[in-house]
Amino acid sequence: MNKKILIIIPAYNEEENILQVCNNIEEYNKVNKQKFDYIVINDGSKDNTLKILEENKINHINLVHNLGIGGAVQTGYKYAYENGYDIAVQFDGDGQHDINYVETICTPVIEKNVNMCIGTRYLDKNSSQFQSTFARRLGKNIISFLIKILCKKKITDPTSGFRAIDREIIEIFAKDYPIEYPEPESAVKVLINGYKVEEVPVSMNERIGGKSFVNPWTSIDYMIKVNLAVIIDSINFRKGK
Repeated sequence: MNKKILIIIPAYNEEENILQVCNNIEEYNKVNKQKFDYIVINDGSKDNTLKILEENKINHINLVHNLGIGGAVQTGYKYAYENGYDIAVQFDGDGQHDINYVETICTPVIEKNVNMCIGTRYLDKNSSQFQSTFARRLGKNIISFLIKILCKKKITDPTSGFRAIDREIIEIFAKDYPIEYPEPESAVKVLINGYKVEEVPVSMNERIGGKSFVNPWTSIDYMIKVNLAVIIDSINFRKGK
């Protein structure tokens, strides 16, 4: 790929995972003679994440205070914009995203003039054995249905954090990026403003180590709040706010 591509890895308390995630990228670049740059955004971790990044000389930005996933990813987009990257890829620090699919989600951006490409395990269920919990799938389906009504476009997995965006969207997100529920809200922002969004099937893994804070109750709470946020966003974005 001739484009200058940056992989943005937000990380909060990922001491069990972050080194392997970065090593997987390095190994992929070596085997495939590829050059995917990457940067870890340490989002005020309280464990040994920062120590691991420093000891292994991993390219990173250290946020003194926890900004949440939205603030961490926007920090990465600012870095991508300031350093002239053509494409930015959001990539989880817990090992759920597979480096082998980065080229897959970047290809539509490069070849089809798509502004955002989202990797999803639900578009083709045979592509990924790991399908997440019933509660999360239900919430995802409701959010997807709402976005289809509001934006006239079906996004199978608007909550997926595995996505690639082009230079134009990098500039927009570097200046203004949703903080509370960034994945679905940013997809709505892109669609409402007339940009092109596409999905591609990818395989995802269970997190390498550590525990997810998501449970059935937090999934329900998330679903309710994100649906309200999406409705409000669709109104505000149309007004140019």
